[in-house]
Amino acid sequence: MIRFFEEDPYAPIQYVYGVDKVLHKSKSPFQEIMVFENPHFGKILVLDDVVQITERDEFFYHEMLVHVVMHAHPNPKKVIVIGGGDGGTVREVLKHDSVEKVYFIEIDEEVINVSRKFFPSVACGVGDPRVEIKCMDGAEFVKGRDSDIDVVIVDSTDIIGFAKSLFTVEFFKSVKDSMTDEGMFVTLSESLHFHKDIIIEVQEAMKLIFPKVDLYTASIATYAGNWWSFSAASKKHDLRSIRRPYKIDTKYYSDEIHQQAFMPPKMYEKLMQRKLQW
Repeated sequence: MIRFFEEDPYAPIQYVYGVDKVLHKSKSPFQEIMVFENPHFGKILVLDDVVQITERDEFFYHEMLVHVVMHAHPNPKKVIVIGGGDGGTVREVLKHDSVEKVYFIEIDEEVINVSRKFFPSVACGVGDPRVEIKCMDGAEFVKGRDSDIDVVIVDSTDIIGFAKSLFTVEFFKSVKDSMTDEGMFVTLSESLHFHKDIIIEVQEAMKLIFPKVDLYTASIATYAGNWWSFSAASKKHDLRSIRRPYKIDTKYYSDEIHQQAFMPPKMYEKLMQRKLQW
């Protein structure tokens, strides 16, 4: 069997996947794109030699990225999704009946096109009439907007290269300014096993801008370090509370998972003081 060796620039380990068949290979102006089939995970999307999603377990990541802030918000109507060209984040956002508009901002149009062809169950919401697609830098899209957005979700590649603009103090300031008084924000922030310093840096930068900042986690088998973190912020409300009934159809996320996902306060304090030793 052919094998794919993942080249994750941030991981001290290497994942290896069996390849039944390579379904697609191309190079966009931004990155190399590949789709292959694996006997366990099904179809796998790879960008610049790093696995982004697999058919078998993508829902763990997409549900946890989206539904924590969407349930913490009292009435999310307008949502910005930055990145997430596979469409999974958009799919999960649209499960909420309150949503009237989704701005889907993906810098690489080719990722959207490839995902719609090879991952139709993930990209199924991209064509929804509530979704407006803009292929541009997400940092530029939020800059100077009116304060009309309820939730901003960043679903980017790792915090390197062209995604780096989505993790700066300037970007967080633009996000805050684009939101209503009850606005909420969430972004991936790498692995607690391998990337504690990055998580701390993201949290510290967000704390310079937002009055409420928090951290929650989920176990994701196909991301390096597995113990994946999500950095969330709010202009007004505590993020740990659920403000709307849990009625949507999910495979993993639930109201119970929501409340258990956040890092315990004493452990969070140790993290921010750089006292977690591993």
